[in-house]
Amino acid sequence: MESIRTWVKQMLGELERKMTENLDLKEMIKISADYTNFKEIDEKISEYFNLLDERELWKEEPGSEAEIEKIDRQLEKLTNEIIAQLLPEDEFRDRNVFLEIRAGTGGEEAALFAGDLLRMYLRYAESKGWETEILDESKSDLGGYKEVVVRIKGKNSGTYMKYERGVHRVQRVPITESGGRIHTSTATVAVLPEIKDVDIYIDPKDIRIDTYRASGAGGQYVNKTESAVRITHLPTGIVVTCQSERSQHQNKEKAMMVLRSKLYELARREQEEKISSERKNQIGSGERSEKIRTYNFPQNRVTDHRINLTIYNLQAVLDGNLDLIIPKLMQHDIEQQLKELGILQTMEG
Repeated sequence: MESIRTWVKQMLGELERKMTENLDLKEMIKISADYTNFKEIDEKISEYFNLLDERELWKEEPGSEAEIEKIDRQLEKLTNEIIAQLLPEDEFRDRNVFLEIRAGTGGEEAALFAGDLLRMYLRYAESKGWETEILDESKSDLGGYKEVVVRIKGKNSGTYMKYERGVHRVQRVPITESGGRIHTSTATVAVLPEIKDVDIYIDPKDIRIDTYRASGAGGQYVNKTESAVRITHLPTGIVVTCQSERSQHQNKEKAMMVLRSKLYELARREQEEKISSERKNQIGSGERSEKIRTYNFPQNRVTDHRINLTIYNLQAVLDGNLDLIIPKLMQHDIEQQLKELGILQTMEG
């Protein structure tokens, strides 16, 4: 925290210097806003160090464990607030997400693995108190998923789930394999922030809407009416389908939500490619060619390749205990971003 304090003081001095220059109105508004933000951070850092001093005093008092515990909670809260204000704007912050899981290489086994991932994410969402809804699905012959789209709604769902983007690999003996040989299969996971219509405009002339009969669960009513909706965005060729609701209107509304998210993601990728090709390799870049995690059944092992983390409790992870992994990814991501900003060489307490 000491190096953060030094950096913030330097930024405040630089902004004060800039405000004395002959700036136009637009520049002055931006610099003033930045100065206000850094001033708030500086005040929180001062409060942080005051609490540290208070904590040291309490350590001298017998029976002060409860007070020290209370201060520790305040310190943790302040640390999180300071870091959140320092980091660049996160497109997933305060957003619900759409999760797309697709079977990759491996045929039927890949589809079964996609089903395992779906179950893992649904259980994780349940443990976090998030709402989930399957918007579209295409099942395989053995009950796996060729493709499935899920909406996840809840506090911090985007902040946590964005780390699941990429290629997931499984190594195990498939149920379709009689010889007992270990196969390697993959599934891809895409995570898209939910984008509101005020964030991105879609010209009605640019889309084609088709309706068809929904398949799967839903009863005779669904199957006898053309309630399912397919939307094609003509300029990009992006196709989105939704069949989760009995109402065609509701399916259209949800399909449009997914389409907005896909167009937003497309624009973001194009912008990133213009800025720097190196950013594709950073954690959480979402590139589908990036193998992020391996699930090895014979060794009861899960390995996240981005941070070289190995956990020998495969079933716990597949049962939805992703808190064994995701918080560590978040910590690593924060460290990397703070280093890129030039604030820290290493994270300090």
